[in-house]
Amino acid sequence: MSKSPKSLWKFLGLAVLSMTLAAGPVISAYAAGGDNPSPPASDSGKGKKAKKDKSSAIDDQKFLAGYHAAYATIYDKHDYTAAIEQLKALGQDDRADVANLIGYSYRKLGDYKVSQIWYERALKADPAHVRTWQYYGLWQVEQGNRDQAQYHLNRIAQLAGTSSDEYRSLAAALEKPPGTGLVY
Repeated sequence: MSKSPKSLWKFLGLAVLSMTLAAGPVISAYAAGGDNPSPPASDSGKGKKAKKDKSSAIDDQKFLAGYHAAYATIYDKHDYTAAIEQLKALGQDDRADVANLIGYSYRKLGDYKVSQIWYERALKADPAHVRTWQYYGLWQVEQGNRDQAQYHLNRIAQLAGTSSDEYRSLAAALEKPPGTGLVY
């Protein structure tokens, strides 16, 4: 059976979307993947050239299918390089969820400098984006910046509470002794 790569991607995208819609809350149980992207932060845009309106893109099936495909590429296939390409191709990297996953992917590839840029970009887009505070906190733990990681943990507590998955994940990482070489 020979299919073109384009039709294969369409099929995979539809399959992932179908599974995501059917699974609903099961997928959101990932430690902080964020299968439901948030809208970009509002920008007054005064004096700037108007960008394409992305506020309705959350309802755009093409965007959602692409986002879910990239999400699966990260969490199911662990192909971070391909996921970065997929996420950037969405043209929505001013959304906190998209920027956060790009940062996560660069972190998993070991490119901590670029990862940091993307985490900060996500927080600029949405300072209350709990998953970014978690992932950036894990980045801090990996870098040995335990005081900064604690700051991130405190932000999560303020935003989502101490019983949230994001809080528990980062707290567990901070409970590990420094220098254990664990990567999250």
